[in-house]
Amino acid sequence: MISLKDKVSIITGGSRGIGAATALLLAKAGSDIAINYIENGARAAAVVDGVRGIGRRIVTHQGNVGTSSVAKEFVEKAFAEVGRIDIVVNNAGIWTHGEIGSTSEQIWDETLDTNLKGVFNVCNVVVPVLKKNGGGRIVNISSTAGQRGEAFHAHYAASKGGVIAFTKSLSTELAPYRILVNSVAPGWVDTEMNEEIFSDESFREQVLSTIPLRKIATAKDVAGAVLFLASDLAGHITGATINVNGGSVLN
Repeated sequence: MISLKDKVSIITGGSRGIGAATALLLAKAGSDIAINYIENGARAAAVVDGVRGIGRRIVTHQGNVGTSSVAKEFVEKAFAEVGRIDIVVNNAGIWTHGEIGSTSEQIWDETLDTNLKGVFNVCNVVVPVLKKNGGGRIVNISSTAGQRGEAFHAHYAASKGGVIAFTKSLSTELAPYRILVNSVAPGWVDTEMNEEIFSDESFREQVLSTIPLRKIATAKDVAGAVLFLASDLAGHITGATINVNGGSVLN
């Protein structure tokens, strides 16, 4: 029922975790893909193989979209090699510990640049392309931390709260151009980013006890929400945040 045939999707942070799962799921729905990643070339190559195995085209680009020139290069490369852009998934992000009173300005800046400025940089370049298309979809990956805050990760929560506010603002601004802008807010997700913390079984059990569905989300669980928002089924949804957290945070 969901088809992205003849569409092109660009995804930041597309070499692993949620980004990689999204690239593969959108490709299965018929979309050609462009992914951006910072350093994990081996994982990016695996995504390339997976997308090509489905029979779709894929473009790769390396660099940190927290830098405006890199975001511009990514969008321009995707457009030049595939010929159009219809769907934008801003997924690139980092999560680090940061106790207030001892967190350095460098850690704050790095988190905000990657998690929030990167979203702005990509949108700032790609929106004119979507306007020329006569419409498109932007899906920003936020977080439950951006809705309720997160102790010892205030810098991360601030960046993701910014993503949600940015999403709402763009949804109104871009509605006349038929560009729908939404976000997906995962809770805990079993990805490489959380591998170390989930290696502590007692902590993992503690997390599970806070989730009514008693399951930690997989990257595919989050990718499913992205696919829905990218599809025609979500044609009257903009400015929304879809929670993918097993019921642990209710808004």
